[in-house]
This record gives sequence, C-alpha cells and structure tokens, in this order.
Amino acid sequence: MPVSTTISKPTVLLATTDRWYPTARLGMALAEVGCIVDVVCPSSHPIQLTHSVRRIHRYNGLLPISSFERAIREVRPDLVVPGDDLATWHLHELHRRELRKNPTGSEICDLVERSLGSAANFGVIAARNTFMQVAKEEGIRVPQSAVVGNLSDLHEWVARIGFPIVLKANGTSGGDGVRVVLTVEESERDFRKLQSPPLLARAVKRAVIDRDLTLLWPSLCRRRPVVSAQTFVAGREATSALFCWKGNVLASLHFEVIQKTGATGHATVVRQIDHEEMSSAPEKIARRLNLSGFHGLDYMIEDQTGNAYLIEINPRTTQVGHLALGEGRNLPAALWQVLTGKRHVSKSSITSRDTIALFPQEWKRDPASLFLVQAYHDVPWREPALVNSCAAKVRVLGNPKVTVMRSNSNETRSAAMAGATPSVGD
Repeated sequence: MPVSTTISKPTVLLATTDRWYPTARLGMALAEVGCIVDVVCPSSHPIQLTHSVRRIHRYNGLLPISSFERAIREVRPDLVVPGDDLATWHLHELHRRELRKNPTGSEICDLVERSLGSAANFGVIAARNTFMQVAKEEGIRVPQSAVVGNLSDLHEWVARIGFPIVLKANGTSGGDGVRVVLTVEESERDFRKLQSPPLLARAVKRAVIDRDLTLLWPSLCRRRPVVSAQTFVAGREATSALFCWKGNVLASLHFEVIQKTGATGHATVVRQIDHEEMSSAPEKIARRLNLSGFHGLDYMIEDQTGNAYLIEINPRTTQVGHLALGEGRNLPAALWQVLTGKRHVSKSSITSRDTIALFPQEWKRDPASLFLVQAYHDVPWREPALVNSCAAKVRVLGNPKVTVMRSNSNETRSAAMAGATPSVGD
C-alpha cells in the first residue's frame, strides 16, 4: 500500500468504533479537498447520511481487530484515520498482530505507521502518565502526575499533593474517564469506579439498546484500566488539533474552550487563540514521538499566569479537525498535500469570526444558546439529511423548539435553529 507522489485522489479509510458526529464532519472535509473516503464504522453511523463516502464497511464490536483488518485489505487505503481512541488502540493491536506473524513487517504495519507515526512510541501515547513524563522531558509545562495502582498509592499522593486532584483512566475519552475530586471519600470512590472493568449489565444494555458493542469485550475480559493522578490546574481549558507527517506539524488549530457539556465533557463552543506555548508544544511532541496523522493536545491555561499546562494527547482526529480556517489551518488539506505531493489551493477561512459554535454539540446543549447566533455556527447545510437527523434526535431528547430551514446566510439559519417553530424543512 505505498504512497505515490503522483496520486491525484488519495484514498483515506476512516476507522471508528462509535457513532461520533465529528467523524462524519471529517469525512465530508476530506472528500471536499479531493480525497476518496471509505469508512469502517458501526451501523447507523451519521456519516451514512452524507454524500462524502464511497463505501461503508461494517465494524463488529465483538471482532474489532478483524473488522479493521478486513476493511484495510478491501480498501487498500493510502492512509487510515482513527475517529476515536478505541479505534487507535485497535490499530495498535492490529500492528502488533501483523508484526508477530511477519517479524520483518507487512503492508498493514507500514500503513499503520504511515498513518499514526512510529510504532516504537505507541506505548507512550497509550499511557497517560508516561506521555506526561515525555512531555516534561521536552521542556513542556505539565502538571505533576503519577500512576496510582491501589488505594495506598492514592492516599500517598493525596498526602503529598493535597486537594483538588484529577484522576484519569487510560483508554478513555470525551471526559468519561476523568474525575476531579475534593475529598478522600470522593477520591476512593472514583478511583474504584475508574479502575473497574465495565459492568457486564451495562455492556449488555449498551449492546442491546444502543447497538454499541464497544464495552462487551473489555467487560468479558475484565480488563482494569490504569489510573493516574494529576495536580489540578485552576484555569480555562484549551485544545490544539494537528496534522503531522514524519515528526513535523503541517497544519494546526488552537482554541480556547468557551462552553462545554458538564465539568469534564466535550467542548461545544471554542475560540481561536494564539498562544506561544500551545504553538511550541505540538512541534516538540510531534518531533519526539515521530507523529503522523491527526492528533489533538489538551491544555489548561492557568488563570493567574496565563501559562498553558499540557494535560493529555488525543491520538486521533478531534471534533474541530474538519474546520478549514485558512493557510496552515486546514488539516484535511494538509493530508491531501502530503499524499499527492501537490500544493492544495485552500479556500479562505470559512469564517472571519474567532468564536465557533460546534454543530450539533452546542445546539444539543442549549437550542436557545446565544452562541448559535453570535458565533459562527458550524452547520453542514450541504447535507440536509444529516442536519434533519440531528434535529429529530434533539426533539426526542426533550428540546421540541427546534427549527431547521433554508436560508442564504449562516446568521439567519442559526437564528432559525434557535427559534421556536417545531418544524423541519429541507
């Protein structure tokens, strides 16, 4: 599966284990810059409602590695892009399996490393505390952190650091494996929860009701996540989205989080910022870990000093990765350029506004949010089936005052979506 500099339409395989909406947005963006897009995903993924995908390959949560391997062999892509953390771990495992069968390497091993970066650093990326130590070695500002293997380790950390502290479980994302704790009782309770394998009853419920098999295998195997502790940084959250190639950052986006879902949930409104530490940290991390593909870095910007503390890496595309915000700020265009060997004639930024309300995240959080009008509301109007599907789901969740209607401007459309007419147009 070699990459040729004469490719005119590179083939990208999106690989995802859940029905995360941003994966659909990235598929649309990749198709728009000139890529052929295939996807391996669970059934009823929102990307099926778009016109961006050539073929859809079924992901089976009970045979996850085989699902990815089969799709790769059928598609023979130039690059594979994981859409969530679990997809990245599946690709790591597929690489390990292939290497055991073919110690000198294989086409699949080459593809995974070309897509993600050096396999020698897969273990660093998968272990939160190890990654933090590597970042510290590179001179990047990070909070103190340590692995807590048991309650004795936890008590020792609390006695030395004090409260509040942050507990994080490896292999989790979207805030699911993060807890900010203020007391000994909270820390013990949340440590036990984070370290416990998924309950079989919960895994079965997710499989039957939500048609989501991702928890079944960890539940059956009784895998216990590694939990680490970090010092708490009082401040505001920020994030960087990157496209890297052989240790170099080719395109990047830097945002401050303005609004989000819950204390540890994902961002729903972001604002573009320039921050020296957020610009230099990705360069150091990409070089040290020899990264390729899409990655994200999360930070806390300290209130008192404005210093940016790197708190974790997301080894996959993030929910802002599709945004085209100009030269050097268009990640899909950077991917196309590196695979074709040609310069992509990027369009100007999709907006002149710094603040962006992510769709449908902010809309789902609050259909009457002022950000839907005052910020740039990133609605994929070219895919009405996708927008209407989101509208229907928002109503089911208890927000009946939702409108989607045709208009000539983003401002008018967003205002309509925040209105009170319970009807959906095309």
